[in-house]
Amino acid sequence: MLVLTLFQDAPRLAIATCCLAVACAIAQPAPVSPAAPAAPTLDALGWLHGCWQGKVNLRDFREEWLPLRGEMMVGVSQTVLEGKTLDFEYLRLEPRPGGIFYVAVPSGKKETVFRLVGKTADGGDEIFTFESTADEFPQRLIYRRGTEGWLYAHVEGTINGEERKVIYPMRRVDCRSGELIRN
Repeated sequence: MLVLTLFQDAPRLAIATCCLAVACAIAQPAPVSPAAPAAPTLDALGWLHGCWQGKVNLRDFREEWLPLRGEMMVGVSQTVLEGKTLDFEYLRLEPRPGGIFYVAVPSGKKETVFRLVGKTADGGDEIFTFESTADEFPQRLIYRRGTEGWLYAHVEGTINGEERKVIYPMRRVDCRSGELIRN
């Protein structure tokens, strides 16, 4: 009697086995591809906190960045020639939909927004590249964290169809005294 019951249930057992095999085949995890590198976060720019100062062609320039607070870093820059302010900027680094953004409001003009498009390394240096979709100069800002306390701020883009680049080499300084801080 037991043999007859198993024999009668054989078609149902075969169908159940096939269904289980198909379900297992469908449920197999997809092959794992290498993970894409994580996008830089605002924390990756925390090293900017503090004061930076440089001088090129008799122009003194300085940037000061407050520490990361409330998902934003706030900064200011000033360029002086022969004791007179040539220009100044209010600066922000902030997350927005689409990534990390560098927002500059130069000398009281409208804000210009640059999106962080890459973080790379060159030797011991870290390079953060920001780009703007605006047609006006600059279209690209590059902050290069150099070794031994150097910061190189590159301002790049085209003016009248010609590529232009200005580099502001700065060293970390004490915010009160302006004295060089050696790392």
